[in-house]
Amino acid sequence: MYSFSPKLRLYSIILIVLGLVLFGAGYLMNHNIDDARIEHMMEIAHAGGDHTPTHSSELVGPQDHQAHLDHAKMQVHNQPLAAIHTVAVFLFALSCCALFFYSIQNAAHAGWSIIVLRVMEAIASFIPWAGGLLLIIMLLNITHMGHLFHWMDPATTTQGDPHFDSIIFEKSSFLNIPGYVIRNIIYVVGASFFAWKLKSLSRKVDDTKDRKVYATYYSWSVGYIAFFGFASAAWAWDWLMSIDTHWYSTMYIWYAMVSCLASAIAAITLISVYLKKKGVLPQFNDNHLHDLGVYLFATSMLWTYTWFCQFMLYWYANVPEEVNYFFGRFKYYSATFLPMLILNFLIPLLVLVSSSIKRNYTVVTTVAVIVLIGHWLDYFNMVMPGTVGPYWQTVEVLLLNLGSVLFGLGLFVFVVLTALSKLKLIPEGNPFVKESKIYEYPF
Repeated sequence: MYSFSPKLRLYSIILIVLGLVLFGAGYLMNHNIDDARIEHMMEIAHAGGDHTPTHSSELVGPQDHQAHLDHAKMQVHNQPLAAIHTVAVFLFALSCCALFFYSIQNAAHAGWSIIVLRVMEAIASFIPWAGGLLLIIMLLNITHMGHLFHWMDPATTTQGDPHFDSIIFEKSSFLNIPGYVIRNIIYVVGASFFAWKLKSLSRKVDDTKDRKVYATYYSWSVGYIAFFGFASAAWAWDWLMSIDTHWYSTMYIWYAMVSCLASAIAAITLISVYLKKKGVLPQFNDNHLHDLGVYLFATSMLWTYTWFCQFMLYWYANVPEEVNYFFGRFKYYSATFLPMLILNFLIPLLVLVSSSIKRNYTVVTTVAVIVLIGHWLDYFNMVMPGTVGPYWQTVEVLLLNLGSVLFGLGLFVFVVLTALSKLKLIPEGNPFVKESKIYEYPF
């Protein structure tokens, strides 16, 4: 049985408090930015006469100076909500992907992974917390206290209005506030329900060792896989792709999901190794670490494949409303857009390609940390260009994002390790537990 150490608990609380303090400082500084400074920021961003937009909606509506200033003001004051939205979506998707990976193991009757099933259950315990934060962000947006989603402005779908946007109007059958609210509730409540249901059935399997209960557990695992398949596609549209309303990619749902699947496997690896080093999960051995390393390598390569396909298809098509998505990121986010390939692709490729290196605890955990950082950066690049535009290289944005990350990390550690302390780490009732204990990679 794992006991959440008071020292680590204290560290997680310190991270939460420090994150809130930094976010609060960034929020106050952002709130005090006046029009004169925003005009100066506009001059810097568009120095040299280059007005490359970060969002194709900027090309619709009035194009005078006042309209550009109003748009820049909205982007600058989007910074706090965009920072917390990035972390909330990333951690919610990561937790749901951990439960997805968990359900795949159950549906496949996999034996090797039984030792780390409880770790996946604990990560899934964070789903309601991240989901609650996303529902708060949803309320701020639909009440127009936040402006992350351009399509929520009623003027964009009102024919005859100077800000009328024909592309958004054509998409309004899906992108509308009532539908958005209903779908958000389905994502959060549905995923939270499956996390609770699978955890309770897992405990029941332990208590009863009944094959009929295990069959029910299997069926609910398959059910979550189906739910996740539809929900992860739709929330990628709602929370991420609809930020850039004019742009569309058929690869996007896979791209966004695989990014967090790789992150989920990295988190599973880190927590499993931590429990091993604490001496409470001695059954976890080099063979389990090797297989987690294999999945980390595979998902990193799959993410790279989806990134490359999405990028190349739109780049060579050279259709303005498509390539604009990349133009803005190349122009204003060059410090993060392509360098993230080093973290998410090059390092996993060069380090984890060797089978023997996947048994090295230090190397695999280091790569797992790098992958987590890299995929948060990926989500940063999905959210920030379309919401805050070129106005991100400021002290305010640094404080807001650092505060959001520290708050999210502290809360994640606190919730997940608290959940772990309430679980039996080895699911003794699972019919494949013996196979997992004696598992040995054959090569």
